Amino acid sequence: MKKTVLVIALVIFGAAGFFGLRFYNKYYGNNVEKDGYVLIPHKADFKQILDSVGPYIKDKEAFEAVARDKDLDQYFKPGRYHFQAGEGNTKLVNMIKAGNQAENSFRIGDFGDMYQMIGKVTKKTELDSLHFVNDLNQIAVEKGYKNAEDLKKYFFIDTYNFFWTVSPREFFKKFDEQYNDFWTSERKTKEQQSGLTRDQIYSLASIVYKESGGKKDEMKTIAGLYMNRYRKGMKLQSDPTVIYAINKQTNFKEPIKRVLYKHLSTPSPYNTYANAGIPPGPICVVDKNSVDAVLNAENNNYIFMCADPARFGYHKFTASAEEHAINAKAYQDWLNSKNIK
Repeated sequence: MKKTVLVIALVIFGAAGFFGLRFYNKYYGNNVEKDGYVLIPHKADFKQILDSVGPYIKDKEAFEAVARDKDLDQYFKPGRYHFQAGEGNTKLVNMIKAGNQAENSFRIGDFGDMYQMIGKVTKKTELDSLHFVNDLNQIAVEKGYKNAEDLKKYFFIDTYNFFWTVSPREFFKKFDEQYNDFWTSERKTKEQQSGLTRDQIYSLASIVYKESGGKKDEMKTIAGLYMNRYRKGMKLQSDPTVIYAINKQTNFKEPIKRVLYKHLSTPSPYNTYANAGIPPGPICVVDKNSVDAVLNAENNNYIFMCADPARFGYHKFTASAEEHAINAKAYQDWLNSKNIK
């Protein structure tokens, strides 16, 4: 009798262990076949969710069963979700239901115009570029501007994190807040002391950024030089403004490696060889250092600068037209020696 009871007990415990293990594996065991990111759009249905997670899991039927048991077929949040090895169905389902997305990194570079930037950014968002453009155009109008291009000054070169489901207004809000935080009372005081409008500061900062190649150590010197030219009523004669003028006309599809004399007459309000004064807007998205360089421009007497072939990426500065002519010839000779056209 005791032996029979023992056998029955072992069978019960064995069955309990078997079904318990199956239950654990189904709900909590590792069901991720490979790491990856699953995209679930706002308008997805349950079948689309199953299709999206399919390439990353081992047991699709188990995932579906747990998902239905936890009402994922009725309630879920769109997003970009990171599936990692070792995760079970319960964790995966809870992650999607809670909307615990993985952020995307966005690099905002020195884009020539907002539409270039939007095209790059929207490759990592659910919405297409047209939707982003339309919404940012509307935001610009609400701020009293003409279109999204006038929002360029709100952006700084840097790396930012956003969710795949970010809306254009959510996206812009981050930069609007950053812009307002940047303009501290100290910077506003320097802005007033500069004698420039804020738009002129950003325009000049974009020239400083392009001329310096983003190198911080020359920015204040370059800013001082251009402030000298501007205050003397001289044309700024900045090559990057010519390149920008040409790029605007060709929709940034014609790379310019070398500014030639034929380019200097390009008709554009941004061409500082053809027009006196500071351009009507920035020629690129800038970084904070270039704006600060304008606000803290070096007090020098330079009015000429020329790329230094002996120090790639740096310049020779002078107040002498004769010395500048020598520097310019040396640079042109170097370009010719490298067959850069």
